[in-house]
Amino acid sequence: MYHCVKKILEDTLEASIVLEHPKNKLHGHYATPIAFSLAKIYKKNPAVIAEEISKKLACVKEFKQVIPLNGYINITLSKEFLNQLALNAINRGMDFGRQKDPKDKILLEYVSANPTGPLHIGHARGAIFGDALYRLGNFLGYGINTEYYINDAGSQIQMLGLSIYLTGREYFLKEAVIYPDSYYKGEYILELAILAKDKYGQKIFQEESNIALLSDFGKDLMLGEIKNNLLEVGIIFDNFVSEKSLYGEWGETLKKLEKSGGIYQNEGKVWLYSSLRGDEKDRVIVRENDEPTYLAGDIIYHANKFERPYDRYINIWGADHHGYIARVKAAIHFLGYDEGRLEILLSQMVSLLKGGQPYKMSKRAGNFILMKDVVAEIGSDALRFIFLSKKSDTHLEFDIEELKKQDASNPVFYINYANARIHTLFEKSSLDENEVLNITLKDLNQEAQNLLFSALRFPYILENSFAERGLQKLCEYLKNLAADFHSYYNAHKIIDTPTESQVLKVCKVVSLSITIGLDLLGIQAKKKM
Repeated sequence: MYHCVKKILEDTLEASIVLEHPKNKLHGHYATPIAFSLAKIYKKNPAVIAEEISKKLACVKEFKQVIPLNGYINITLSKEFLNQLALNAINRGMDFGRQKDPKDKILLEYVSANPTGPLHIGHARGAIFGDALYRLGNFLGYGINTEYYINDAGSQIQMLGLSIYLTGREYFLKEAVIYPDSYYKGEYILELAILAKDKYGQKIFQEESNIALLSDFGKDLMLGEIKNNLLEVGIIFDNFVSEKSLYGEWGETLKKLEKSGGIYQNEGKVWLYSSLRGDEKDRVIVRENDEPTYLAGDIIYHANKFERPYDRYINIWGADHHGYIARVKAAIHFLGYDEGRLEILLSQMVSLLKGGQPYKMSKRAGNFILMKDVVAEIGSDALRFIFLSKKSDTHLEFDIEELKKQDASNPVFYINYANARIHTLFEKSSLDENEVLNITLKDLNQEAQNLLFSALRFPYILENSFAERGLQKLCEYLKNLAADFHSYYNAHKIIDTPTESQVLKVCKVVSLSITIGLDLLGIQAKKKM
C-alpha cells in the first residue's frame, strides 16, 4: 500500500515524495511534506504550494480526500482503493507482503557460542534475533544463508578438556586436585566426565596426554547439546564452520596481510596494524611461541567468508565484543576486501527476574541461566517475543511470571487472542466465505476503515523492520494491530448486522497480518484459545 500511494503521488506530481502517517487519524491515512521542500525552490509559502498541489490531487480516484494542513498535504484513501488492496492481500494469502524479486545474497553468522558449555540466556537473545532476521530477510527476497562459527581451537577448548580431566581425577581417582581459576564450573562438567569414563574407562583420567582427547570429546557433546537447545526454539543453521578446520589457510592469510603492510613484527610477536584503521591500538595475532591468538582465528574465518559469493555479510555479536569490531574490519581491509560489506550487530545481555527477584543461576551450568530452563518455564513463543520486543543492542529486563499470565498484560496472549477471536467470528457467521471475500467494502464506518488500514500497512512494516534491523518494530505493530481489533470488537456488534460480511473481510486481512507476522518471529499463531 505504501509503495502504491507513493507511486501514484510521484507519477501525478512528477517529483520524489516522502510519506508520513499523521499522528491524528482524523487527518487522513498519509501526509506528505513536499510543499516545504518545493517552497525553497519556488520561493513561495509552503501553505500556498500545499493548497495548489491538493487541488491537483483531488482528481486521483484512489484518494477520497486531499486536504492541505499547515503546509502538509493530508490524504485519505478511498473505500474502493482500500477494498482493492484488501482483496489483493487476501488473494495472496500467506504470501501477503512477500517479495520475490531477488536481492542481495547475505551470509548471516550468529550465536557462534564457544562449545564449552550449554547455551545461556545471553546467547539466546542473539540466537532468536538472528533467526528472526533470517526469516524476515528471506521473506523479503534476500538470499540469506545462516552460519555458526565453531570456536573449536585455542585455549578455551583446552580448558574444557582440562576441566573434565581434573574433575575425573577428583571424582573417580579420588585425588585432591587444584583447579585453575579459569576452569569451567557446573554440574555439566561432571556429566561430561561420567560420559568420558563410560566410553573410555577410568584410565582416560590417568595421563595428561589424554586432555586433548577429552577436549574434543567434550566439545562434540556440547555442540550437540547446543544444536538441541537451538532446535527447542525452532532454530536450524544452514552451515557450521570449524575454526580448527580453517587453520590450514593461516599461512596464505599471513602472506596477504604482510603484502598489504597490515602486519609487522615486534618483541617476537606478529602485530596487526589495526591502529591505522580506527582501532585504539595494534593487536597481537601471533605470540612469541608462534601460536596464533584468538583474533587470528577470526581473521582466517573472515578471509574465508569474503572468498565466498555473497554481496554482504552480517555478524551478530554479544555487546562485550564492541571493541572487537575495528580490529576485525582492519584485518578485512588489509586482506584486500571491502570491509564496508561487513555489518556487525550487537546483542545486549539480559536481566531475568522471577516474581520480582533475580532468577536463580543453574547449578548445572555454574554461574549462568540456561536457555532451556527458561524455555521449559514460559515456552519458546513467549521467549522469542520478549527478546524481539526491544532493539537488540539495548538492555532487556523481564519477569517470567508476567509472561505466564493469560491476559492482556502478556503480549503473546493478547495478539493470539485477537487472531482466535477472528476465527471464532467466522465460525459463528452463517455467511459463506466466498461471499465475504467478494463483498465490496462500501459501508464501513471510520473505525473499520482505520482497522483495515492498520492491517494493510503490514508489508511496509516488514520492509522497515528489516531495513533498520529492528524486529521490535514488527512486535510493536502486532501489539497495536491486536489492540485496534480488540477495541473495535468490544465497541461494535459484528455478527447479524448489515455490514457483517464487510467487517469480516476486514477481519480476514487483520488475521492474515497477525498470522504471517508471528510466523516471521518464529511463533505459530493460535486459532483457538
